[in-house]
Amino acid sequence: MSKIAAVFPGQGSQYVGMGKDFFDKFEEYKVLIEKADEILKYDLSKLMFDGPEEELRLTYNTQPALLVMSVGIFNLIKDKINFDGFAGHSLGEYSAVVAAGGLTFEDALLAVHNRGKFMQEAVPVGVGAMAAVIGANVEDVERLCISISKEGFLVEPANYNSSNQIVVAGHSDAVEEFMSRAKEISAKRVVKLPVSAPFHCALMKPAEEKMKNYLEKVRFSDIDKPVYSNVTADLEFKATEIKENLIKQVSSPVRWSQLIEKMIEDGFTTFVEIGAGNVLTGLIKKINRQVKTVNISKVEDLGKLEDI
Repeated sequence: MSKIAAVFPGQGSQYVGMGKDFFDKFEEYKVLIEKADEILKYDLSKLMFDGPEEELRLTYNTQPALLVMSVGIFNLIKDKINFDGFAGHSLGEYSAVVAAGGLTFEDALLAVHNRGKFMQEAVPVGVGAMAAVIGANVEDVERLCISISKEGFLVEPANYNSSNQIVVAGHSDAVEEFMSRAKEISAKRVVKLPVSAPFHCALMKPAEEKMKNYLEKVRFSDIDKPVYSNVTADLEFKATEIKENLIKQVSSPVRWSQLIEKMIEDGFTTFVEIGAGNVLTGLIKKINRQVKTVNISKVEDLGKLEDI
């Protein structure tokens, strides 16, 4: 039997105006957004709808904005489709855990707002950077990172997005050196990412420690349908494992391509990306062209559900 997965985007998918059409059309979605403003005690919805973009891009705003939109759309469609499993890219894993019933929306919202703050505090703006490497071999990227890195000058693989795209993160100067030497490993392109911190690398260890202390006080539940972890690229049902991997996730690389391959191996043939943009739909297509992908980012996308 073919299985259907709900997948949720992470940072980089946000845009000014995100979710405004759902807010205008669906009372249930509007209530959730207003509840988020109330919980966070600031006007997140105004930032999502009107910007400014620089402020929306700040990690502690981006993370709750993406979670709110993903969970809001999921709540509108969850009774129309029987999802068999869940996954999210980086921050998106929190949306996946909420959708699976492992965490309440309120707890997740405050957790990701704090996660954003902890990540930004770990590395001052400008000290760290990230870059996407297109068209280079995984092992070659790893080897070049090792050859460049030394004490106080670190660059590491941060996201294994597909066999063709790996993101590296670390100190700005080390990332710049990686970019200037990428021709050595026959990379087709290297693109610096517009992020405010170097996520998913060892520089995030202080944020991981703070997240550990924070999540100790948060109640997680066991789930009936699996969430696939960014850290292990495997499925989880137990509250303790879900929490543990969300902690480790802060400074560990996102094993997205391995995670999707594992889901396909486990019988998933349809992936529904729920939330801002269609980044994951593109990545999943690069990983396996045979599977069906659908993204629900705008009200008009809801019509696509009829084809599933």
